[in-house]
Amino acid sequence: MRVAMISEHASPLAALGGVDAGGQNTHVAALAAELAGQGHEVRVYTRRDDPGTPERVTVRGFEVVHVPAGPPSVLPKDDLLPHMGAFAEWMAADWRATGLPDVAHAHFWMSGLAAVTASRACGVPVVQTYHALGTVKRRHQGAADTSPAHRTAYERQLGRVVDRVIVQCRDEEHELASMGVPRERTSLVPSGVDATRFRPDGPAAPRGERPRILTVGRLVERKGYAELIRALASVPDAELVIAGGPARDRLMADPYARRLHELARAAGVSGRVRLTGAIAPAEMPRWYRSADVLAAAPWYEPFGLTPLEAMACGVPVVATAVGGLTDTVVDRVTGELVPPRDPGALAAALRRLLGDDVRRISYGAAALDRARSVYGWPAIAARIADVYASVARVREAVA
Repeated sequence: MRVAMISEHASPLAALGGVDAGGQNTHVAALAAELAGQGHEVRVYTRRDDPGTPERVTVRGFEVVHVPAGPPSVLPKDDLLPHMGAFAEWMAADWRATGLPDVAHAHFWMSGLAAVTASRACGVPVVQTYHALGTVKRRHQGAADTSPAHRTAYERQLGRVVDRVIVQCRDEEHELASMGVPRERTSLVPSGVDATRFRPDGPAAPRGERPRILTVGRLVERKGYAELIRALASVPDAELVIAGGPARDRLMADPYARRLHELARAAGVSGRVRLTGAIAPAEMPRWYRSADVLAAAPWYEPFGLTPLEAMACGVPVVATAVGGLTDTVVDRVTGELVPPRDPGALAAALRRLLGDDVRRISYGAAALDRARSVYGWPAIAARIADVYASVARVREAVA
């Protein structure tokens, strides 16, 4: 099949760790590569944010197309809505010039707006993956949410007009149903993990004698790093490694990184907290293998790729019981689930695992088996391709 993926702010070529670069970038890149490997022709359309970027780049068997929509400079994703009309117009023209895709797969709601607009001009079926929902973000961030005013209304309408919505976890399925998106318009297919790259055998990052708790992600408040630092005060001898954020030489210019250092000093654990800054994707398996446990403590999480990557490396997970983490982490089997924003519960779960080698090793083995058997990218991509084929058949029958 000819597949057009639209990921307006999250380029599969982007360096991870910035405010708007994370799980969606990884998901789009991995899905595109796997689909290409399975024989599909894949193009990923993303906004051009650098005047020196070539219009088209081929990587890992798929093509990335940089769309000239808005200024060729980095913009916060919440500022991109006014440019989606130009994005759609350019993309529709490109489809006509290079051959219409069999399906367009939009990643994030603004990509959905562009995809639907181009689809109406060209008759291409659209599949939507939200990656995050405005209702959930507003619920947890309140006045700090900088999303455009009508995001939720756009998301609701998209769910009713696209050919299919791919939801990544049961929590998202329930949220969309409460918004009025019919369940029969959704298909549950989670994100995947590259089990050939994330695996338990191989080199590990250096470490000392202390038990290592690793947490990975962008340096933003909702990821729960403050709660983990507070929890560490009640987990004797262990170290907490926070991987992610700006490059190491720019780390202390980041206001939130400085806040975390100050919090560690106030909690009396500054000698046991380490912020690594950005880590190259190729190095991440080494860091997972170095950990005794992966801690994921977000206030909310649409899916959450880093626990899955840790599980594929045979590392047990302590996670907050939110969003997609309640699907990936099986409580008391592959790790433990705790309430969000609760340092005491986090500390208790971490003490249990670090103080019980049998439990920790058992959880790690079960985590590895679950990651490989349920979330491997070949099977996940094949399920998504089945969704593409079903919507394409329906559109052909209607035509």
